[in-house]
Amino acid sequence: MTESEAYLLVLLRELDDPEWLEWPQHYDRGGTTIHFGVLVARLEGDFAARCTAEQDTQDSSEYGRAAVPGDATVCGTGIVVCVSKFGSLALICADNPGAFLGTGDAQAEGELDGADLAKVNRTLVELGYVVVAEELLESDYDGPSRLPSHVQRPTWWDRFFGIF
Repeated sequence: MTESEAYLLVLLRELDDPEWLEWPQHYDRGGTTIHFGVLVARLEGDFAARCTAEQDTQDSSEYGRAAVPGDATVCGTGIVVCVSKFGSLALICADNPGAFLGTGDAQAEGELDGADLAKVNRTLVELGYVVVAEELLESDYDGPSRLPSHVQRPTWWDRFFGIF
């Protein structure tokens, strides 16, 4: 485990409050909506393309997703950014969450260009999001919250981006 992964696991544990599963105690829905709108606008500018956005996801700890269309990327594969309602956590995926074993796998398969990934990552960091690797989110959840019974093998993904 890298130092960055260790730091992110500490952050995930700090954000994990068993009494607040769908969103954190002091969740600012309006502020999150504005922040997400800025993210979508920045991605559209960065990729010179209209991005689709789903937001304010019901019964989920995920706030929304912004998708850069494949025809705007070097490799022709769309890029999806998932944003959690917790701590400005964000995830970058090629095509869709779970389509690859992470961005490294997508790059190795020639489906994600490093410059495109860096562009999305830079935008997220500049806007104050904390980017968490899909591989880390897919690790076993060991926090204090009781996740829904339909989740058979709980992961950190289920905790911070899943359906409740």
